[in-house]
Amino acid sequence: MSESYDAIIVGSGPNGLAAAVTLARAGLSVALYERQNTLGGAASTGEVTLPGFRHDLGSAVHPLALQSWFFREFGLERRVRFVVPEVSFAHPLDGARAGLAYRDLHRTADALGRDGAAYARLLAPLVAHLRGVADFTGNALLRIPGDPLAAVFFGIRSLEQGGPWWNARFREDVAPAMITGVSAHSILPQPSLAAGGAGLVLATYAHGRGWPIPVGGSQSIADAMISDFRAHGGAVHTGVDVADLRQLPPARAVLLDVTPRALVRLAGDRMPWAYRRAMERFRYGGGVAKVDFALSDPVPWADPDVALAGTVHLGGTRAEIAAAENAVLRGGHPDAPYVLAAQPSLFDTTRAPEGRHVLWAYTHVPAGSAADREEAVVAQIERFAPGFRDTVLASSSRTAVDVATWNPNFPGGDISAGAPSLPQLVGRPVYSPDPWRTPMPGIYLCSSSTSPGPGVHGLAGWQAALSALRHEFGTRLRPDLAPRDDQIASV
Repeated sequence: MSESYDAIIVGSGPNGLAAAVTLARAGLSVALYERQNTLGGAASTGEVTLPGFRHDLGSAVHPLALQSWFFREFGLERRVRFVVPEVSFAHPLDGARAGLAYRDLHRTADALGRDGAAYARLLAPLVAHLRGVADFTGNALLRIPGDPLAAVFFGIRSLEQGGPWWNARFREDVAPAMITGVSAHSILPQPSLAAGGAGLVLATYAHGRGWPIPVGGSQSIADAMISDFRAHGGAVHTGVDVADLRQLPPARAVLLDVTPRALVRLAGDRMPWAYRRAMERFRYGGGVAKVDFALSDPVPWADPDVALAGTVHLGGTRAEIAAAENAVLRGGHPDAPYVLAAQPSLFDTTRAPEGRHVLWAYTHVPAGSAADREEAVVAQIERFAPGFRDTVLASSSRTAVDVATWNPNFPGGDISAGAPSLPQLVGRPVYSPDPWRTPMPGIYLCSSSTSPGPGVHGLAGWQAALSALRHEFGTRLRPDLAPRDDQIASV
């Protein structure tokens, strides 16, 4: 590696790509290094079951894509075609019942019977302050919120849904199950303040602008950033496993889309002792086991309206999901686990051969679990969709160990790249107004292990790049990221 660059990015996940785009748009010479032979990280799509069936290898549905400050500046909606289902998520219950989270909050509430008004009162102020909620939760939390009222509404409701009194406003079982279904995305104790907050953010997006599905798969999001990076002179090096920062060519700034654990290994003795201790104290959360299915027909849900949703939360009542999730955090593998499923082929015909379908699913497991959870996932789907087994043409199952091997940013299968507990959301990975900048000159951390945390939003990479521009290149100007006319996707 005899070249030299203004900046180097290690890792091509959504945050690494966001950093690369931002620095290249600033007119710098930038190189991107990726250990895999393909780019995209958690925003990758590939054939893992049968030819012609395209599965999202990481994230499938993107609640943050339409609200991320970075993606708004990048003009993602103009670059990538999205389908936004009428129902953001569905929550089946026994007895062929289901809660449906329509984008229209009032339509959702009307179908919830006695709890409809309570559900609407919980979420209406947040939906009304959608942009404020998005910017507050998508920023370093040590900063003053731009919309203080949104922060107040969000904080009060997070306390409610994160405490033992979380059922106080509800009288029936559907509405609270729906809230816990989105809260359980976090892989945190149920109830807890951080889990309650995560659920409210996702529910707010569900009733704000919906949960979009990218046409062509999540790879479309990564490809839009890769294309822009290359169009502005970026150099891409794939198949390069960086094991030590000294491997890299000279650069004024190095931005690492890696975990704190990997940063310690890459930096070696260059890292100050106190900062090393902080990185070693960073805690990782539970893992996921993932199953992808190639199907002959759509999932035969007992309540056919569930097929209107792009995302489905399986696990039963609020109490059942809480019991399953808390059992995982105690090291168990519950017989009736929480399962998160997505059916993109119902909305995007590019995902499977004509008349066929794909189903994306994962369940939570203890970190580092080697247990194959395919049968538990199938059984939970069958509970709410009798006959599902008969539609399965092929499947691909990955344990938490497999997930971590595929993407080292998911240690032990932790797709959040670090437990999103309240302390580790406020101080991620350290308590600082600039948590992306390390004490090592020119070295920045830009993964989901930094603020604002997990999700395909690009915010950590964007903020790290802006920090590098300030400190290494002496500019506070934000590069213009808007697409050119030839980068706008056709409808």
